[in-house]
Amino acid sequence: MLELTILMPCLNEAETLATCIRKARAFLEKSGVVGEVMIADNGSTDGSQEIAKSEGAVVVNVRDRGYGAALLGGIAASRAKFVIMGDADDSYDFSNLMPYVERLRAGADVVVGNRFKGGIAPGAMPFLHKYLGNPVLSFLGRLFFHIKVGDFHCGLRGFNRERVNGLNLVTPGMEFASEMIVKAALSGQRIEEVPTTLKPDGRSRPPHLRTWRDGWRHLRFLLIFSPRYLYLFPGLVSFVFGLVGTAFLVGGPRHFVNGITLDIHSFVGCVLLTVFGVQMLLFGVIARAFASSFGIHRKERRWFNAARDLETLLIVALVLFLGGVGGAAWCFLRWAGTDYQALAYGEFLRPFVLSLAAVLIAAQIAFTGFFATTFTEFFKHANPIDRS
Repeated sequence: MLELTILMPCLNEAETLATCIRKARAFLEKSGVVGEVMIADNGSTDGSQEIAKSEGAVVVNVRDRGYGAALLGGIAASRAKFVIMGDADDSYDFSNLMPYVERLRAGADVVVGNRFKGGIAPGAMPFLHKYLGNPVLSFLGRLFFHIKVGDFHCGLRGFNRERVNGLNLVTPGMEFASEMIVKAALSGQRIEEVPTTLKPDGRSRPPHLRTWRDGWRHLRFLLIFSPRYLYLFPGLVSFVFGLVGTAFLVGGPRHFVNGITLDIHSFVGCVLLTVFGVQMLLFGVIARAFASSFGIHRKERRWFNAARDLETLLIVALVLFLGGVGGAAWCFLRWAGTDYQALAYGEFLRPFVLSLAAVLIAAQIAFTGFFATTFTEFFKHANPIDRS
């Protein structure tokens, strides 16, 4: 059985492909590792396939375009225990892969290279990538998912093929690099890091990577898979500030030094901030429920399980709805008691706004509960997840 597949995605890499294959094959011969060099070709038109075959590599033609799509095609075709993937532009050192193999043999599921520890040669990485894009995105990845990886986007990495196949990786683009690490971490897999080097690639054409487009795709992926930071924390802050402001102003205007007065307009703003916070929190419930349906989150807290329980949400919504309708009815009866004369602006509007906000929040909670339950039940029966 093959122990290692050295996998390179390829799209028109005729200038550097032969060099990369020779270095990879030399590593296998020198190290004694039983393996193969595989090229996942993504529709090259410059003769890359013929070059790969002539150099003794296995060529897999992948029809779907994209960095992630090419790698997924190669991973599916591999039959080795381990896979080490790397770009075919001669920027990574395929002759020094033993640190990856040793970590994988020792039980690591994913081994990621760290170019910042191993060394980045002058001109190998654009200034914006080196000092902004990679550090910021890697920091967010560590913050959101508690992963001790310093270089989220290093293209040279190794993994246990069977374990990574179980992650259900799907992204076709450059964000595939983030998806692998995030899903591996959320699944409780063992992720390790080794220093690696990066040198300027040997191509005369521009790289496939697009700074702003692919950077946004990575950021979008990190946010989508972290509803806690995208929805729950911002929603909680909005809800708390709005609720505190509402309670502070519900009794009437508040006067401060220098003639500053917070009155009904500030009160309405705080109520709206509270409603906004509730909606953000409910989006977080939906996102977490959706993620859990695909086995993304390993463990849910008790409060969250209660928060997404349809019956619990409906009870909360009913209480708020009855309170809101009761408050609105009280305001109307009070107005009727004056023969529908003009009421004190602030005195009448405060309870009326609170009542309408309660009805609105009740509707948000009830419909969110039904919506979340609808697709979780659908996926539970239509696409069951094996969590063994």
